[in-house]
Amino acid sequence: MFVADGIDEPREISSMPGVFQHTLDSLTRAATEAVAAGVGGLMLFGVPRTEDKDANGSGATDPDGILNRALRVLRDELGDSTVIMADTCLDEFTDHGHCGVLAADGRVDNDATLTRYVDMAVAQAESGAHLLGPSGMMDGQIAAIREGLDDAGRQDTGILAYSAKYASAFYGPFREAVGSSLSGDRRTYQQDAANRRESLREVDLDLDEGADMVMVKPAMSYLDVLREVADMSTVPVAAYQISGEYSMITAAAQNGWIDRDAAVLESLLSIRRAGADIVLTYWAAEFAARL
Repeated sequence: MFVADGIDEPREISSMPGVFQHTLDSLTRAATEAVAAGVGGLMLFGVPRTEDKDANGSGATDPDGILNRALRVLRDELGDSTVIMADTCLDEFTDHGHCGVLAADGRVDNDATLTRYVDMAVAQAESGAHLLGPSGMMDGQIAAIREGLDDAGRQDTGILAYSAKYASAFYGPFREAVGSSLSGDRRTYQQDAANRRESLREVDLDLDEGADMVMVKPAMSYLDVLREVADMSTVPVAAYQISGEYSMITAAAQNGWIDRDAAVLESLLSIRRAGADIVLTYWAAEFAARL
């Protein structure tokens, strides 16, 4: 779910028909409806105003930043009736659109980014998140966040590691959804679509560093990786049915080329069949109500 600062009413995302950037009020209503439908968790992304972005993504750690405000609102409203999750990444908050702090030469500075991730993780936990989703693919991010949370007395806050996250062509609609400022790509820190072995190494590292769950993202083009991760993982495995997957099925259905409901259900079943214990999908509330 997306919550945006500086808007007065929900705004539909043009490349994701039926998905919205929410106000705090509409987010609360939609979240309450989703929980009533049986959704087991809500992953929240913040969309700050363009003028509030900066090189270090300071809005990510600001207690009054849009994401932290939304987390407090949802935790106050929903309590422990569902798992409130937060995207723990800087890309929505930086004026350059990358997932980390940039060095003088324009490359992402891994270690400087870890410091920001720890501060962001603690801020999100203190705002009410049950589960954090570090999605930036920095080396050592799980260990750093786990240590930072423990030092802050947040030992019960869980970590859903984006362990196998590929540099995919299917993220385009999501970048509209979060108002991304990215110019270029993230291939220096996200994984190569041709490289299966690296994903398995990354999963091993995240497990060793204390991840409570691991994720494969995207789902559709990486079901083989998902199967291997499910076979090796000692913790629950999640898969993210991303924006491009949602948009392709939606567009084909709107053109009358496929049966929408049958295609959505088949896609979700394929993810479960490949071994996912948890599926993140933009159709969660709709299909939870049917199960």
